[in-house]
This record gives sequence, structure tokens and C-alpha cells, in this order.
Amino acid sequence: MSAGPARRAGGEGLELRIWEALSGVHDPEIPPLPITDLGIVERVTVEDDAVHVALLPTFSGCPALDVIAEDVEAAVRAVAGRRPVTVRFVHSPPWTSDRITPAGREALRSYGLTPPGEGGSAPAFVPLAALSGARGTSACPFCGSDDTVLESAFGPTLCRSTHFCRSCRNPFEAFKPKRVG
Repeated sequence: MSAGPARRAGGEGLELRIWEALSGVHDPEIPPLPITDLGIVERVTVEDDAVHVALLPTFSGCPALDVIAEDVEAAVRAVAGRRPVTVRFVHSPPWTSDRITPAGREALRSYGLTPPGEGGSAPAFVPLAALSGARGTSACPFCGSDDTVLESAFGPTLCRSTHFCRSCRNPFEAFKPKRVG
């Protein structure tokens, strides 16, 4: 939030209401996951005459970006009063799965997606993946078993892969892991 005029104009209270409104916007591909828990809201700036929301795409080719931007704009307009609302995607800092909150990780599990592992701050390399049917690559979100098999490196989106749990016999999706190297 910008200093000075926004604070004098009640910008802090409005900023809080905007963040609350944003917590009601859900990822269209993962309905139980609010975008605030996904970690794509980079900043909210409240000025006397405008509100600006900067979002980080999870990846550049995400097919849901337009829907997310429209949903964010509608949610913020509902609380912004007469201020115009600007929503834009920024690429710095880059989004990483480290931004997903604990509540977001639980929402992923509840939807049947294995959350990405806890990452570090080292540079990441995300391989397209081997087609060898690697075992134990992701824990099952349904039963927690590590007795899983990578079925396909190519899931419904570029950032996910499909797996099969040999314990509970459920298929599931997982975010592709970050790899250093």
C-alpha cells in the first residue's frame, strides 16, 4: 500500500477488505483453493483514486489466467467503492510452490492433489519427467501411502502429473516437483 494519501483516506481498512474479498476468489481449476492460499496475490495497492492488484501466474501458459483476473476484478470492485480497479499479472518475483500456505496445501489434498514438497531457495529445474513409471514419487493424498507409481508425466495442465496409489488403488494428480540441478 502506498504511504501518505491512502492512509489518510482510510486505505488501510479498504486494503484489509480487499484481501478478505480476494480470499473468496478460488482457482477455477482447483475449486477449494483460494488464490490467496495459492500465493498468487503479490500485492494490493490502495490509492485515493484507484486500487491495483498484482498477481503472479503459477506458469505463463496457465489457461485460467483470464478467468482469475475477471474474478479478482469483480471481487475487488465489490469493496472498492468508486475507485477504479486494475488487475495485472507480474512475473517478478516468480511464483513458486513455496508460496502455497498450509491451508492451501490442505485444500490441494482435499481435492485429491498431492501438494508439492517443501522447497528451498535454490534455483529450480522442473523436468518434463521420465516415462519410466517411477515409484514412490508422490505420497497419496487419500491414504498417505508412498507406494505410488508415476503413470504419466503429462497431467491435465503443464504443472501436474498423474499417479496411481498401489495401496488404496486410487489415481491422483500431483504438482511436478522442483528439482535442483
